Amino acid sequence: MAASAPAASQSDAFHPGPVIPGFGNVANVEQDMEIPADAEFRVVFDVSTAADPGEINRTFASAARFLNMHAEAGVPEERIHLAIVIHGRAVRDVTRDPFYGAHTDGAENGSGAAVAELQRHGVRFYVCGQSAAYYGVANADLLPGVEMALSAMTAHALLQQQGYTLNPF
Repeated sequence: MAASAPAASQSDAFHPGPVIPGFGNVANVEQDMEIPADAEFRVVFDVSTAADPGEINRTFASAARFLNMHAEAGVPEERIHLAIVIHGRAVRDVTRDPFYGAHTDGAENGSGAAVAELQRHGVRFYVCGQSAAYYGVANADLLPGVEMALSAMTAHALLQQQGYTLNPF
């Protein structure tokens, strides 16, 4: 019976990416599916699962990974357009520390710096206004640059009309 490789060896394959080295690590992959030289990506990520208090939202890290791995594969950053639609409990992950801390036993928003870094690279953040109303989140509670939409459904419909595809993960 062969022993399985330790988990650490799997994570050793990942390294910081070229665009956002602080999170969203990537692995080198021998590809069979070629990325065309003129490829342009318009991808929206949907998130309703909140991060653990003080931690980065996993979907925000996935968006950074998408940006990092495609840039490393040769896609120019200006051809990678990402949006994140936030609804459900995840709306708190894009709020300022005073609001966030009041709802997480005083924890700091671990996603705040990630949101700012992703925005520096053109990632847009849209909050479901219906979820925000449910959780008592006002526009003034949102991190700088985070935009309020009528609903997550509305944001997805409008982004789809702009050529964005939904990341299924």
